[in-house]
Amino acid sequence: MAMCPFFNRCGGCKFDFADENYREKKLGALRGVTPTDDPVWIAPGGRRRADFCFAAGEFGMFERGSKNIVPVRNCPNLDADINNILPALAALPMPGAGSCLVTKCDNGIDVCINSDVPHFDAAFARAAARLPVIRVTWNGRVVHQTQVPRISFDGNSVEYPPNGFLQPSVAGESALRALVVDAARGARRVADLFCGLGNFTFSLNARGFDIFGVGASRDLFRNPLTPGMLREYDCVVMDPPRAGADAQCRELIKSDVARVIYVSCNPDTFRRDAATLIRGGYKITKLVPVDQFVGSAHWEIFAVFEK
Repeated sequence: MAMCPFFNRCGGCKFDFADENYREKKLGALRGVTPTDDPVWIAPGGRRRADFCFAAGEFGMFERGSKNIVPVRNCPNLDADINNILPALAALPMPGAGSCLVTKCDNGIDVCINSDVPHFDAAFARAAARLPVIRVTWNGRVVHQTQVPRISFDGNSVEYPPNGFLQPSVAGESALRALVVDAARGARRVADLFCGLGNFTFSLNARGFDIFGVGASRDLFRNPLTPGMLREYDCVVMDPPRAGADAQCRELIKSDVARVIYVSCNPDTFRRDAATLIRGGYKITKLVPVDQFVGSAHWEIFAVFEK
């Protein structure tokens, strides 16, 4: 029997993580990628962020393959603090239709709502102020806030922006950081590309680059670091969005960077970028799949390229 009462109804999970054959089935989704090491498995029940949907007074997650909303109120894959506020979120008088990203930060729950209705009304503002959360935003505008949400990376606390990127679980984030830090040992100077809020940056004492976050502001899709700029680094870490790092990989193969550590949430774009790096003289020396997105068909790929 499936552990989750919503399995095969809501589209949140592709595989039942309580199934005794879960790992075998999940490995089947790892197409075209050959690991050098055993996968890192993350325990279910620790997701600290989840994206819900709402429309016409309904709140939950989309049914698989449709726009029908399943009224999820207690998901076994979520942190208990998020589950505890779902009934209150579902009762909010939210106009229109949209998404509701709920994130457990170090100091409380953050709620980021994006709607097709530009503005909220007074009834919504009053209801939002009664929620046991530290911030509610509506289309980027703060509706209610008692504290600035904060997230820590290896003991370094940073402000969490509305709709900011964050790994889905602390356990998965820590596993990836441990892999990256170990692979970067011996490097003299590290560039952390697509660094975001700094999951790897602080631990590596690296120079970060991204559109927003703790590093230098730079759009690496349109304006990747050039071989001349890369000359001062002997190791590059990349953790790009699902679109991958095509433009940056094309510059890396023209550089003298000896080691590239690549963390990818999309096996398809990882294969494309890996092919570019290999054509440029790099070899994969380590590849570890990480079950970061428990229950889904998605894998996080950790890889080390050297030349």
